[in-house]
Amino acid sequence: MRRLIALLLPLALLMAGCSSGSSSSSEPTSQSAGDVNALSSLKVTANDTKAPTVDFTKPLKVSSLTIKMVQEGSGARVKAGQSATVSVLALKGTDGSTLGDSFSQDQPEKVPVDDSLKQQNSALYNALVGAKVGSYLAYATPPVSAEQGGDGTTTLLILKVTDAKDVPSPLSKPSGDTVTPPAGLPKVTEDSKGVPQIDVKGAAKPTQLVSQDLIKGKGATVQATDTIVANYVGVNLSDGTKFDSSFDRGTPATFGLGQVIEGWTKGLTGKTVGSRVLLVIPAAQAYGDQGQGQAKGDLVFVVDILGVQ
Repeated sequence: MRRLIALLLPLALLMAGCSSGSSSSSEPTSQSAGDVNALSSLKVTANDTKAPTVDFTKPLKVSSLTIKMVQEGSGARVKAGQSATVSVLALKGTDGSTLGDSFSQDQPEKVPVDDSLKQQNSALYNALVGAKVGSYLAYATPPVSAEQGGDGTTTLLILKVTDAKDVPSPLSKPSGDTVTPPAGLPKVTEDSKGVPQIDVKGAAKPTQLVSQDLIKGKGATVQATDTIVANYVGVNLSDGTKFDSSFDRGTPATFGLGQVIEGWTKGLTGKTVGSRVLLVIPAAQAYGDQGQGQAKGDLVFVVDILGVQ
């Protein structure tokens, strides 16, 4: 059950409400938001080895996206710009049944507490900034109709902030040791601006995912649950047609590895910051034979891993 937050929070982005106000303290504190009175019956009993026990009056209903500090921790406060590590228990508001549990699988999720989160979901941003490590937050979303992709019930997330770390500034370009790839792969060169150019002529159709370092970086190792900052270019293996490039947009992309095609998740997990990676991805681990947009069949990417959040 990877990327639970990523799966559930998009349902609430359009309903993100205003926070309950700024703290007068010089050091920010976690701010509640929304229909907090609806969570007055909520009790969370911590457990050191598994998900907490959660009790509330059922059925739970909230009228707007709601976030409330349930139990304050004793660690350092989360600062704006850091990456918060969060364990998540998701419950159905009607009967309290479990929808997902990253506690039991020991798969906490990293949430960049950055301007992107502030713009997408200011309520969650304001709740995390100033929350102490060890804190439990309740995050409840109002019912979403079936027409909008929901099931008409309130969803309750219990978030435990388990850590918070500063995020190193991303690199401007790959940096590390040059690696000579084996024969038979697409050839990669650079233009005068350092942008990768991919030549697929003579490259064999992949029978399995190829993930080949072209530059071996010396930074942090990428985990499957990480959010990475990367520049990339993608072409179709069949004819070399370019279908996407962050270089063309002039800015690196930021994305969670649990939110992309399987070939990216598997191909970049275990790589290091600073690396330039050649990915040759079978259609089954990309967008399938039907493709998506101009991306058709087997795909080739060059990805520069510039940072991890």
